[in-house]
Amino acid sequence: MKSDLMKKIFNDTAYVRMGGSAEERRVAEYLKTVCADMGLEASFEEFEVDMAEMEFAELLVDGVPIPCHGYRNCGSGEAEAELYYLASDDKYALSQCKGKIVLFDGYLGYWRYRDLLANGALAFISYDGNVNYSDRDIDRRELRSYVSQGEKILGVNINAKDAVAIVNGDAKTAKITVRQKEYKGTSQNVVLDLPGQCDRWITLTAHYDSTSLSQGAYDNMSGCVGLLSMAEYFSQRPHLYGLRFIWCGSEERGLLGSKAYCTAHENELESILMDVNLDMIGCVMGKFCSICTAEQKLVHYLSYLGDEIGLPVSPIQEIHSSDSTPFADKGIPTASFVRRAPANTATIHNRYDTQNLIKLENMQKDIAFITAFVERMANAKIFPVAREIPEEMKVKLDEYLCRKRKA
Repeated sequence: MKSDLMKKIFNDTAYVRMGGSAEERRVAEYLKTVCADMGLEASFEEFEVDMAEMEFAELLVDGVPIPCHGYRNCGSGEAEAELYYLASDDKYALSQCKGKIVLFDGYLGYWRYRDLLANGALAFISYDGNVNYSDRDIDRRELRSYVSQGEKILGVNINAKDAVAIVNGDAKTAKITVRQKEYKGTSQNVVLDLPGQCDRWITLTAHYDSTSLSQGAYDNMSGCVGLLSMAEYFSQRPHLYGLRFIWCGSEERGLLGSKAYCTAHENELESILMDVNLDMIGCVMGKFCSICTAEQKLVHYLSYLGDEIGLPVSPIQEIHSSDSTPFADKGIPTASFVRRAPANTATIHNRYDTQNLIKLENMQKDIAFITAFVERMANAKIFPVAREIPEEMKVKLDEYLCRKRKA
């Protein structure tokens, strides 16, 4: 794909596109149109997602209003209690949550939420942003259904500057009010098939949604452009195994698109030999990496391929927090590709994830490497990657997918 078209795609999609929103659907239609312009016919596979229309959210700390966003799908109501800052996850610190509104660091993951419930927290406050940034942005977060398991307490998200001021000022009380309409909405995967000479497939995945503050150029229109480029390339060349391109919706909401695909196609997964996932490539700074949830041999193969092609690549055997993971959980080996930028040169999930983070020359290099890898896999006389997940990776999958708590 020529650089001019890449730049146009980044420009045309430079807006927030949260999973399940009209803007996400708009980008899905756009991706389908770009495929059509290449003479390729993509289709939508829709799936249900939890949605919420926030009507009112308020946080009062010692009677003073603090700017906030209510957690979508956390329910509606009021909570007023003593404020407690949970600075540690040890048993004693958690035991102090009972009957309090709890402010904590980091994200609201499954085990954090279960700990809050188990220790009697009345409601919660999270925060994001950076005290060193000039903005006072606040992410719009949600209480995911797999986290709540139907047990909901109220929550709000605030800016890091306010969180620091609350703790520094030894605030004593908090009151949270949330009113919202919760309902079922629709997201979609965009799917394009390039059949091969046999009925075995390699899937290629990249998500096209963004978070509430982000234009999502690096994370992850870059990966989407990579898939479009490879679709154009392989549509003009024969290949032994079929290639199925899946632009996944609602990844930022918990890998919902790839999970929905694996559920809807449960009976067909045996025919998939491998998933190749692109999530955040082509940035200005950083090293090109591959995260392999597969046998160790694949790690070595990619290292050798980097030497052969002349592009440094850093492959590891690990779980990747992206759309490859639901495939790996179904026993399908995966290789995810990312150009991992230092945190002080590129950040994601905020207003700073724009096209300015992307270097088109690096996009071309990254895509060329991934294309060369896929071309070798797609034409292998005997598919070289074992269709199995090593036991140590299965343990990590259980931990990542919250079936087992990490020690």
